[in-house]
Parts: sequence; C-alpha cells; structure tokens
Amino acid sequence: MAPPLLILTPHSSGQLPAQVMHQMLGEAVYDTLAREALQRRIFLDGDPYTDLLFLVPDARTLNAPWSRFVADLNRKRDDASDNGVVKRTGFDLNALYPAGTELDAEDRLRRYWDSFDAQVRAELEGVSLLMVGHSMGMYGPALGPDHGQPRPALTLMLGEGERATFPPGLAEPLRLAAEQAFSAVLRGAEVSRVAVNDPWTTDDLSVRYGHARLPAFGLEINAGLYLIDEGVPRDDRIHALNACLQVFAAAALELVGGG
Repeated sequence: MAPPLLILTPHSSGQLPAQVMHQMLGEAVYDTLAREALQRRIFLDGDPYTDLLFLVPDARTLNAPWSRFVADLNRKRDDASDNGVVKRTGFDLNALYPAGTELDAEDRLRRYWDSFDAQVRAELEGVSLLMVGHSMGMYGPALGPDHGQPRPALTLMLGEGERATFPPGLAEPLRLAAEQAFSAVLRGAEVSRVAVNDPWTTDDLSVRYGHARLPAFGLEINAGLYLIDEGVPRDDRIHALNACLQVFAAAALELVGGG
C-alpha cells in the first residue's frame, strides 16, 4: 500500500550538469576551485539542506537531482520571466552566464523539467496529501516580492480563492499544528512567526498536482533557523527542525484524514 504522504523538494540540489557548468564558467570549468565555488554558490542560492529538513522515512519523497538554476521545477513550463523556469540571473540579479550566451531552453525543459514531472505523476496514486518543501532567506532578495523585508520563521503556502490548494477551513488548524510541532525550535529564536501565504500565497507544484481529492501545500523554513554566517549549517538545528517536521507531517495528514 502506498504511503499517504508525498513530499517534494524541488530546490534541494546544487548539482549542475557539466554542459550547464561549462556555459556558466567557460574554460574555467576545468579549474577545480572555480567549479567548487560555483556549485557552493548555486547550492546556497537554492533551498540548502531541504532534503534533510523534509526527511520523513515513512513518506514517499522526491528530491530534485539538479539545481533550480538548470530548470526550476517549481515554475510553469512556459514561464519565461526573469525568475522563470530557465533563469539567466541569480536572486541577487547578477548574471549566471557570460554576455551573449545562447541557451536552448526547450532542451533544458525536455531533459530536466519533463523528467521530474513524469516522476511526480508516477508517485501520485494512493497519496492523500502533497507537501512541497522549501527554505527561504531571512530577508527578501533583490529578485523577490519582499525585497529587504524580514521573513517569518515558517510560511505555509495554501493558495487563495480559486487557486486554493488546501481546504480553506483547515488553514488555521494547519497553522496551529505547525506552531505547536515546531515550538521547541521557535521558542526563543530570532524569528518565530508562523505565517500563512506570506510572502507567497501559492506554490506552483501544489497548484500543478493538487486537486479536490488531493490537498497540497508548500512549506518554507527560514534558513536563519539552521544556517550561520556564509551558509555554514548547524547540524543540531537541522536535526531538531527535521524532528519537528516529522511531527507536523503526521498532524497534517491527520487533519486531511490520511493518517
């Protein structure tokens, strides 16, 4: 019998195919230090360590194998905006590629976006709840809806109106469940607010795969809760947050009748 919870982490990887790395670095791709520096920057500009933060052993889990800067799996396939599916800049608005670089976006989508989409659809049968795991910086980046603004500790993205992906009547119980499950970590933390639809209201993967019989939502965890200066992870915080997440996942499943 299929586990009733499916967890997706679309931005947990910092991996770049050699071809994409070559487009970004040129001949410096053969310099080990240059490659490592690029991949660390790309990793930290994604959702670092969300594969561990959202680890629930009894759930089905799909962790994206490639960085969001190869093809952003949490964007519509035809999203050609600056922060769309194939990005030319990082969230600091600095270019990812040398001037004049030509990208074959359709090839990227076919290789990376389409393959992940097929994997997700193969896992949906028998699932009662879809959770999409993200992390966010402590402050809104240059390329964001909340540039420079402090962010909550946790954000539940449930959608609104016709784009609601989670039953509106269960929104507050879900928020309270998150507040309770993460209380041990949030108590005394620099950021502690559990928000709904702030600074984002929707998660594209939840919209894409959720439906009337499959509640879905995205959860953002503030990276300030587990990273210190220059992106150094605090293993104890990651472990503690994951323990809280496992409690929250069970509570969320119970709310939708899938526990």
